[in-house]
Amino acid sequence: MLASGLKVFIVTAQKLSFTKAAAELYMTQPAVTKHIHKLEQNLGSKLFNRHGNKISLTPAGERLLQYAYRIESLYNQLYFDLSQLKNEQKGTLKIGSSTTITQYVLPGLLHKFSKRYPDIKISVMNGNTEKIEQAVLKNEIDIGLIEGQSKRSGIQYKTFLKDEIVLVGNPKMTIAEQPLDLETLKKYPLVIRESGSGTREVIAYHLQKAGYSFSDFNIIMEYGSTQGIKSYLRQAEALAFLSYQSVKEAVKRRDLCLIATKDFKVERFFNFIYPEGSQNKLVDLLLNFVHYNF
Repeated sequence: MLASGLKVFIVTAQKLSFTKAAAELYMTQPAVTKHIHKLEQNLGSKLFNRHGNKISLTPAGERLLQYAYRIESLYNQLYFDLSQLKNEQKGTLKIGSSTTITQYVLPGLLHKFSKRYPDIKISVMNGNTEKIEQAVLKNEIDIGLIEGQSKRSGIQYKTFLKDEIVLVGNPKMTIAEQPLDLETLKKYPLVIRESGSGTREVIAYHLQKAGYSFSDFNIIMEYGSTQGIKSYLRQAEALAFLSYQSVKEAVKRRDLCLIATKDFKVERFFNFIYPEGSQNKLVDLLLNFVHYNF
């Protein structure tokens, strides 16, 4: 097991709360404080600034957190290697995925993977594409699964699944029978994802290629989740570009309808991302599983 003091530190640094860390670790708050105090004594450095009921990481704490994530990853790889010697697959795999993938793609993948490797524990972080890329770069997670067009240095990208961005709206809306071109689309209220979203990024990229930007359209709202946009569209007469993976069931139920577009087709791929030069065997196991099963 990862050294208890280091594990307590990681959770406390993530939560920035002794109380929340204690609840996460099923410990008492005094026990959490004792672990942190002992770690500070051993390292000879103060790790947290105390501001009444609030805490923040000191520069030494920030540096330790970077190493702690790397130590945790190495420990998980060691645990996996030792289990392999006994013809077992054990360990903990930390995955991050952008919002659309977390809700509509990842559950099916993880169900199949966990059925094949029941002794591998999985933790999932959810956030937009930008957040997941940052988590990979900081070694907070082992592997990410994202949407979007970005290519950051220090990150390896591996294609997973093809997707299409489609235009959808409330079935009660009166829409021209002919496919909408971008000029006609300007007449309709449009809801878009928040800045940092992979879906928004890929739409902006294709609009730019067609000579347009979001500022050319009647943007009435920016929303922080695909599910929120879908719920809004069920109530309002507006349109939105969303992943087909996220709306296919709603379209089947006729909660939403697909709106045909003219000369504007947006295809993309969901990508696995992990640090360049990574030799994490649990990540390799997941990628090999996906290669042969999807």
